Amino acid sequence: MLTLAQARPGVGPRRTSKARAFIESQCRTTLYADLCVRSLSPYVINFTKILSHRQLAQYALMVTLARAESTRGYVTGVVKTLNQTKGKDYEAVRQCLDQINDGVNQLENCIKEAKMIKEDGASSDFTWHASNYQTWMSSALTDAGMCIDGFSGRALGGKTKATIKAKVINLQQLTSNALALFNTFAARFRASSAKKLP
Repeated sequence: MLTLAQARPGVGPRRTSKARAFIESQCRTTLYADLCVRSLSPYVINFTKILSHRQLAQYALMVTLARAESTRGYVTGVVKTLNQTKGKDYEAVRQCLDQINDGVNQLENCIKEAKMIKEDGASSDFTWHASNYQTWMSSALTDAGMCIDGFSGRALGGKTKATIKAKVINLQQLTSNALALFNTFAARFRASSAKKLP
């Protein structure tokens, strides 16, 4: 499984440019293309040997999980503060944190499932693994949406509320993009497999 390693030195600009073009073309299939490009471009140097749809989907997943964990850390701090001060919005923020925690769990499930799928889509049961991945990713997307909906009409302190919403909306958009990129990989594998059938 890939990790969010920093760029490696010594790779020529022509390969990097090709990889950047690959990322940009694939991000056009997502709902938040600009965010997709910005979030994945720091890892363009890792796409030097093969321009892989699976690899791109994996990086998108890792970026999303990292953002989910960061968001969870921030909201956890808000919950602790509100609990200590007996803030009236404690329950709403705590429920949001529950949703984020669940989303992190779902994304971690996706990480485990992705390990079962090889570069060419081969696995003991690709359809099963892909379906699990898509279900968990969709659940993570729903969790982010439920957190945002929970703040509707509430008078949580302006800056704190705005910060939480901005972080969770960003997480929601990254999750959507990651799911779209995995769907592209899965669709390409299914199409390729169909052509091989007699």
